[in-house]
Amino acid sequence: MTITKHSGKRNILTAAMAASLMLGAGAVQAEGKLSIYHWFEYIPQDLLDKFSAEHDIEVTMDTFDSNESMLASLKAGKLGSYDVSVPGDYMVEIMRNDGLLDSFDSSELANFGNIEEKWVDVDFDPGRKHSIPYQWGSTSFSVNRDVFDGNIRTTSLLFDPPESLEGKINMLDSQGEVMALASMHLGISQCTTDRAELESLFSLLLAAKPKWASFNSDGAKDVLVSGDAAVGMIWNGFGAKARAEGANIEYSYPDEGYVVWMDNVVLLKDAPNRANALKFMDFLLVPENIAAVTNFAQYTAGVKGVSDLLDAELKASPEANPPADAPAGTFVQACGEETQVFYDKIWTALKK
Repeated sequence: MTITKHSGKRNILTAAMAASLMLGAGAVQAEGKLSIYHWFEYIPQDLLDKFSAEHDIEVTMDTFDSNESMLASLKAGKLGSYDVSVPGDYMVEIMRNDGLLDSFDSSELANFGNIEEKWVDVDFDPGRKHSIPYQWGSTSFSVNRDVFDGNIRTTSLLFDPPESLEGKINMLDSQGEVMALASMHLGISQCTTDRAELESLFSLLLAAKPKWASFNSDGAKDVLVSGDAAVGMIWNGFGAKARAEGANIEYSYPDEGYVVWMDNVVLLKDAPNRANALKFMDFLLVPENIAAVTNFAQYTAGVKGVSDLLDAELKASPEANPPADAPAGTFVQACGEETQVFYDKIWTALKK
């Protein structure tokens, strides 16, 4: 097998597929491709190799670092270039409403019945007509215990930090999750249309911005490991990876609340290789295969029969086991136009 990597894209080409291409077998070439648009550092290379070998399919993959950047890229002309993507829950709803997704029937996936019942009839994709579950987890923040030994169960460490942490905070470059956590901090509803509440949200974030060091999603783990950040907004599995790499950090389940999410593999509209996209989705519904993703990414699958295939360390991970008194997590909501326009205004100001 030959593997090349370039410009954030990975090509996985089986020897058999390479031979077919060299022979100029046009029909085989068309049937033997799959193009994935995926989060960074979120699927093990060995699993892509396994799929490629089992189905004799050439796999290419581009990566993104936020739901919003993925959506913008597709709308800017990339739709029709990819077969599947991996958006979060609220983004599936947005993409569905915007007509960016193809649909499929459950009978087209032999392993559809492996989806856990609670993840079949979800609000963002009722009955799973456009997507399958990939991984789910939480978004909060981790704190370097060598730098701060106080109470970490509060979102004040992000939005009103003590002086000792100012300039040492990394935020995810993720509008939906930042807005959600800030709303929880203020105790206001997500997607509020109340002008006073929106202005208070704006004021909170503008006041917090000078106390942050960076917006960084793909490097959220690395800045905690290097010590460049003492507090880092992060996904729980990425936080577990940072801790495993030597960062003396503790993941927070703040009393004000935290985000829960589910990433999903969606079938994109105008997918150039629809049949192969469905093969890949069905492949990921096999417990052994999705367990490999879970052990790699350190999150949780939405497929039956995975638990016994997980690493012991993952099962015991504090990032995956909230304290008994932690509040329930909250999904990011897809806001109406009035609120979203204001959110975009806030975000533009924060990113200047």
